[in-house]
Amino acid sequence: MQSKSKATLIGLIAILLWSSIVGLIRGVSENLGATGGAAMIYTVASALLLLTVGFVRMQDFPRRYLVWGSILFVSYELCLSLSIGYANSSRQAIEVGMVNYLWPSFTMLCAIAFNKQKANLLIIPGFLIAILGICWVLGGDQGLDFAGMAENIQDNPLSYGLAFLGALIWAAYCTVTNRIAEGRNGITLFFMLTALALWIKYFATESGSMEFSYQAVIYLALAASAMGFGYAAWNVGILHGNVTVLAGASYFIPVLSAALAAMLLRTPLSIAFWKGASMVCAGSILCWLATRGQRSKAPPLPELPQSRERVQEP
Repeated sequence: MQSKSKATLIGLIAILLWSSIVGLIRGVSENLGATGGAAMIYTVASALLLLTVGFVRMQDFPRRYLVWGSILFVSYELCLSLSIGYANSSRQAIEVGMVNYLWPSFTMLCAIAFNKQKANLLIIPGFLIAILGICWVLGGDQGLDFAGMAENIQDNPLSYGLAFLGALIWAAYCTVTNRIAEGRNGITLFFMLTALALWIKYFATESGSMEFSYQAVIYLALAASAMGFGYAAWNVGILHGNVTVLAGASYFIPVLSAALAAMLLRTPLSIAFWKGASMVCAGSILCWLATRGQRSKAPPLPELPQSRERVQEP
């Protein structure tokens, strides 16, 4: 029992680490640039994953998982990191991060559409509440203001577009790899490929060298550790801890992420923002509840590929 409690605590630490990623990525990008900063984060995180999770021989991967998993994972991570890095302000970076957290609702819809996941009618209000929450967040201090939301998006369509696309891609990743991963864990390989893609983009499109200050190194170390150790800690939690507790806690990541980002970036957030963030969480939870007891095939958590089946039936 004590061992299970420790494993659960480690899993909760993973949630805390992941929740800090938006603020930390933004901190790195402000110092090293959107592309160069992201490339450095995934390079260091890859090294940490090699030490903690390890690397599996290429021959051990199912070919379809290797191809589609790589494409979808790398595409998602590029969308996530660059959407935050390209944001015009810290407040906008936090909003972009919130758009990314539509992925749990999209994942449930994909599971219903493509994996024949059964669900009850809660899926409808759940999805609508999550979408409404994002509209509330993007409306600014006025809350649900569609004119303000449109103006906000037009200010930086690239960042918001990448975040929304990333949410769709991650939902596709969870849906596809749930069927073809065969219990394999390609996370280390996928991080290395992401780092490679970012370096290619950096040398092809960026000019000038990155300037490493004391603050930049601190942010880089924290961001890479949050990613690398976050996956390792999550693996321990879901394999040996209380999965039900971790499932419930994971759906509060959007609110926790916004709180940590606001603190790290010293950016005040309005009451309207918090209402919207809470609605995103509530909508995701309703979508998840809609599939409970329905022979769930959809991954309810941001889990490691190798641990997906273990998480589905807490």
